[in-house]
Amino acid sequence: MIRSSFPPIQCISVSAVILLALVSFLVQSPSAVLAQETYSKGQSISPAYEGWEQNPDGSFNFLFGYMNRNWLEEPDIPVGVDNSFSPGPTDRGQPTHFHPRRNRFVFKVRVPEDWGDKELVWTLTANGETQKAFASLRLDYVVDNMIIASETGALNAGFSTPASRANTPPVVLLEGDTVRNATVGQRVTLVATVDDDGLPRVSTRTEQPDTSDAPPTLSARQLRPPSRITVAKVNGLHLAWFVYRGDGEVMFDPFQVKVWEDSRTGSNSPWSPLWRAPPVPEDMRWEVGVTFDRPGTYVLRARADDGGLYGDTQVRFIVAPIS
Repeated sequence: MIRSSFPPIQCISVSAVILLALVSFLVQSPSAVLAQETYSKGQSISPAYEGWEQNPDGSFNFLFGYMNRNWLEEPDIPVGVDNSFSPGPTDRGQPTHFHPRRNRFVFKVRVPEDWGDKELVWTLTANGETQKAFASLRLDYVVDNMIIASETGALNAGFSTPASRANTPPVVLLEGDTVRNATVGQRVTLVATVDDDGLPRVSTRTEQPDTSDAPPTLSARQLRPPSRITVAKVNGLHLAWFVYRGDGEVMFDPFQVKVWEDSRTGSNSPWSPLWRAPPVPEDMRWEVGVTFDRPGTYVLRARADDGGLYGDTQVRFIVAPIS
């Protein structure tokens, strides 16, 4: 339709051809152009209701995540008027520290088996904009392991394998107390163990000679251009600690794998196409050093992720100033 309003293609200049292509793209795909706008700070955060699952005792879990539209800004929003649930208790265990971009299946809220058709609402205000997520037991929101693996990018939509269907979530356990004391600048060590079934299997790669100057070997998948528009994730068991609550800077040693969907090449993220999972400790015990830069109360969370499914544990720190 647009093309018919222009002279035959052989009679117009190169610049006119470029203009025609641009106009056609703008008319046909305005949303695709708008989707290219990204921000480092100053944007809103959308709470997200991911779905629900039923527990063996008949109760239900509402699963929540969020979309922080900033690439750099990590707002701290304490529980209260700007970060609350209703009806019932304002504090339902939601995060108060928000990592960049899309974070799926971040936490669960348990509701009783007689919940019925009520809604649980998460209200979040960031950078002056208030948004809400509405959770209910609608049948089209039920989730299972295959849906979780697909939504997080381990599987393409509507696709599964015998191995993916047999996969069970990793079980992660914290060694030591779940509430601890620390001092600003003091390095403390956290140890977590992971029990995993070894699924899904990591893609096979050609072995490299054991030389420092050998070029990296990339799998066929890594060398292919993206084949789908949804997020894609690299399989490989790993454990990552991150700040869940607390408004000070926390330094982790070694540097932790990102738990948010950073799909940029070269980022330390399972959603980065060239990423490889760090070596798994032989005894399945992950150790990390943690240092706090200011006093306060912090909740640090560890997520064991096999690529498709995940398991969490956490520890609360009460950090005192330097005396």
